Amino acid sequence: MTITEALYELGVRDDTLSTDEKAQLDREGFLSLPGILDVATVAAMNQRLAELLDEEGEAAGKEVHQEPGTNRLANLVNKSALFLPGYTHPRVLAGIAHVLEGDLKLSSLNHRAALPGQGLQGLHADWSGATAPGQFYVCNSIWLLDDFTPDNGATRVVPGSHNSGKAPHEELSSPTDTHPREQLILGSAGTVVIFNSHTWHGGTLNHTEKPRRALHSYFTRRDQPQQTNQQASLHLNTIASLSEAARVVLEVTLP
Repeated sequence: MTITEALYELGVRDDTLSTDEKAQLDREGFLSLPGILDVATVAAMNQRLAELLDEEGEAAGKEVHQEPGTNRLANLVNKSALFLPGYTHPRVLAGIAHVLEGDLKLSSLNHRAALPGQGLQGLHADWSGATAPGQFYVCNSIWLLDDFTPDNGATRVVPGSHNSGKAPHEELSSPTDTHPREQLILGSAGTVVIFNSHTWHGGTLNHTEKPRRALHSYFTRRDQPQQTNQQASLHLNTIASLSEAARVVLEVTLP
């Protein structure tokens, strides 16, 4: 099965996103999709993440990245079928496919929660160096597991920066500075925000007393290495439980 066939099997069609939604993704570099997850699914995911953080303790997130001031988890494909929508939901896949011209695979599925008083990141792109406008290699999606508010560490983005041909340091003396054109990604839990990962972005400071939780379902072109090598990281029973289309998105095969 090819990736084109897999996307079709998973429900991706030319009209899965509207013309206006695609245009916003092209123009701004990000697109909010409210209501992708229902309340019960959000609660179940948060419960499983809490269990994993307790089980993994100080090792949590080490497969990919550990970040001071946050809770991190990695390799979530292998840790619960609850996270299956992260790489199979048709609306999200349609957005990723639009940015990457249908040439995609999951790079990683991780969790990040900005802890109280923490979470500030410098503006960055998820690709080393600037690229020419329209030449994109990576695309991310943020799955809001709490409401994203102005106070709790919501992600900031600089609209249109994916087409600037520049890196953040070329416009800011420090990447933690406020960019004059930045916007906060705000929305209710259950929303998914697709963003072209060449768009400058970063977490902000969580001024509340609770963690701000999200999943990051991150995709790359099929000729690029994955952040998490899915074939090497997944248990055989996990791979066997998936549809052929899901395995193609993950770039894994049964032995």
